[in-house]
Amino acid sequence: MAETKVTVVARIKAKVGMEEKIRQELLSLVSPTRSEAGCMNYDLHQSIEEKSLFLFYENWASKDDLDRHREMPHLKSWREKSKDLLEEPIEVTLWEMIS
Repeated sequence: MAETKVTVVARIKAKVGMEEKIRQELLSLVSPTRSEAGCMNYDLHQSIEEKSLFLFYENWASKDDLDRHREMPHLKSWREKSKDLLEEPIEVTLWEMIS
């Protein structure tokens, strides 16, 4: 049985005053991530109503591809840098398309 595609929704909330710094850091993840094996899309959004809120909408060919992504150096580096920039922990949910 083939692995099922997995969708990721990651919600990120910047500390007040850190919105532009977070925006730039998140944008720097887009290009390297999009070139990873199994990455179908990796789209960054910023809330229109609350500029401190960011959201990644991602689709991966498999959970294994997503797991490899989580271990990439650029993502590990982001997690280290983000500790002092975030208002709250990143909220990550995994989804499976059913229709």
